[in-house]
This record gives sequence, C-alpha cells and structure tokens, in this order.
Amino acid sequence: MQDVMSMLNSLRRPRLLIRAARIGACDYSRTRHLQRLLGYGTLPRPGAALMRLIEMESALDTMRHDGDAGYSLTRHLDVLIAMMGEAQILRARPE
Repeated sequence: MQDVMSMLNSLRRPRLLIRAARIGACDYSRTRHLQRLLGYGTLPRPGAALMRLIEMESALDTMRHDGDAGYSLTRHLDVLIAMMGEAQILRARPE
C-alpha cells in the first residue's frame, strides 16, 4: 500500500480545495460516502477503494484544468474527502 500512499503524497491540488476536503474528512462515513461515489453493493477494501477514487479524482482534475462544462466542484470535493478518509483507514491498519 506504500505505492498508493506515495501517489497521494505527490498530488498537487489548489489549497482551498484541499482545505475544504480536510474539513469534510472529519465527518467521513465510509458506508455513506463510498456507496454514493462507487455505487451500492459490497464495499471494496480500503486499498482498492482508494485506487478507484484516485482514478476518479484524476479524471475530475483533468476536467477542472480543461474548463469542461461537466466539471462538478462538489463531486470533486466528495471524491477528495473519500480519498482522505480511506487514506486514514489505511494508515491506521497494522502492517
């Protein structure tokens, strides 16, 4: 999982977006947030969920940079909150 963590550490996003995601991560609920973002059903393990969230966030960031009309700031923020929450779960797990 260290590769996933190094991927997260290398992300560079606007400060305001990260600050808002950190505030939202305090109230992160894995069941509620992941089901809304990844679809209903069995939740993936934290590592697998984090990889899917990273892919989703990368696509959203590309849309943001391109000025795409379909870009949703709230969706981007939701994905960042979930990424931070899943990263906290992974860090808390014993290796």
